[in-house]
Amino acid sequence: MEQAIVIIIIITTDKYKYIDAQLVGGNKDTGFTASQIYYLTHQISKLTSHLESHSEDYSSRRGLIKLLGKRKRLLIYLSDGDIALYAQIIKNLGIRGLKGR
Repeated sequence: MEQAIVIIIIITTDKYKYIDAQLVGGNKDTGFTASQIYYLTHQISKLTSHLESHSEDYSSRRGLIKLLGKRKRLLIYLSDGDIALYAQIIKNLGIRGLKGR
């Protein structure tokens, strides 16, 4: 059982290292708004691929909608504070920007 836990921790750590490498400015602080947007985008892409094969998984669909709302709120907050960083994140992640911003 201990080996399984260690493997999960290593996989999780590698995933975050990959995401941290993509972050704007190399800021690895998980409280940083850009970091949160990157982590949420990663989770959203995982849930989207899950829902493609499990279309009737309504619990996951609800979770996806909640994550999309949270990412949208963070993008609004970021666009109000630092429009250059907002534009760079939108470009790097390849997601649509907010309407009217």
